[in-house]
Amino acid sequence: MPQIPLHYVDLRTFCYATEDEKRVEEALRTFLPEEFEIERVESEGHYGDRILVLSARVESADDVRHVLSRLADLESFDQVIDELDERVTENTELFLRLDKQAAFGGDVRLGDGITFRGKVEAYPAKKAQAVDNAEDVLERLRDEK
Repeated sequence: MPQIPLHYVDLRTFCYATEDEKRVEEALRTFLPEEFEIERVESEGHYGDRILVLSARVESADDVRHVLSRLADLESFDQVIDELDERVTENTELFLRLDKQAAFGGDVRLGDGITFRGKVEAYPAKKAQAVDNAEDVLERLRDEK
């Protein structure tokens, strides 16, 4: 994949008090390049319970390619391409929700637990152009698999 039309990719998940922090981090690392730095921010839930927010911003082209190559393993990859008009915002961001439990096992599925947000390059910065660019990169990714 020669050119990646994404400025960056943000991945984020929450580790609740009932979850093992190492397992949640491992689930997030399913999508990240080796040794990638994960930011940790501690927060508090409504009832005072501890919530740890784990996030990573992937900006270099090679690292973004790595994240996208993991997305290509989605069982419902064609569904994502078909839903791009709903998944790309007016602010040219592509959103996916990924299954945290499946990611812990090394699988890639749509679901709950991990948020993927990719800032799609679009000139002019319009949703329609961003959808076209996202569709192009995802179709190339699918064809390479």
